Amino acid sequence: MNRPASRLPAIVEQHQKEILAEWLSNQMSSASWRSGRIQESQLRDESQRFLALFTKSIQASLQFDTRSAQWADIREFLTELSRTRAQQGFTPSQVATFVFSLKQALFKRTSDSLKTEPEPLASTLWDATTVLDALGLYTTEVYQQAREQLIARQQEELIELSTPVVQLWDGVLALPLIGTLDSERTQVVMENLLERLVATGSSIAVIDITGVPTVDTLVAQHLLKTVAAAQLMGADCIISGIRPQIAQTIVHLGIDLSSVATKASLADAFGLALKRRGLAVRRVATAGG
Repeated sequence: MNRPASRLPAIVEQHQKEILAEWLSNQMSSASWRSGRIQESQLRDESQRFLALFTKSIQASLQFDTRSAQWADIREFLTELSRTRAQQGFTPSQVATFVFSLKQALFKRTSDSLKTEPEPLASTLWDATTVLDALGLYTTEVYQQAREQLIARQQEELIELSTPVVQLWDGVLALPLIGTLDSERTQVVMENLLERLVATGSSIAVIDITGVPTVDTLVAQHLLKTVAAAQLMGADCIISGIRPQIAQTIVHLGIDLSSVATKASLADAFGLALKRRGLAVRRVATAGG
């Protein structure tokens, strides 16, 4: 026996204005509205657009499958809304509440319309629950993806900011490293250093690891990769910031840094760099000295 056609499309279309008014009222009384992250005009516009797309989709869909082509427009709308609200600092539950809060207004109109017809009432409420739950969960999925993309972009920006290449002198660059040196960061370090070597025509690069907490075999390999890349560009490298405990670790691990000049401090490395450039720093007597 075939299931009777759902009464949901007709109820939504007939009571669209009342549903929108009650839905907006429910949203404006919620915590997400009181957070002050969204203006009433924006909320009203988004709610009107969503309800119009929702009405259109349920009219065109027999099974209420929100993954079907008939629901493409509303999925696109929710994708945009979820990403925007993720950037505005909303929580996943606050974003999903935009959809879930429609239930109360929709259930009320459905109950009023079908109060004398228990079976159609039950099936219509189930249809509304199924479709709104699916759309609400969809916003959570999109929100999570948007947050992951945002975090990844912020991590990339932090890596860029934490690997500056500084010109100490004509022909001498310094790359102060702070924090852990992993494969991803090593790639950024190499790219930044090589770009600056080309841009400035420098022949010496000082890689300072004073801010690197520990040096193990993997970190040493990343350092050597950076040094090798710079040497291929015709630049000499000096590693500074070799503290006593790091020196002991390097020896204990059997890491070979014999092909690279090393110094205990950035000042010592800078002095060596100037010497290799045929330069020297001397004290100038002051007029009253």
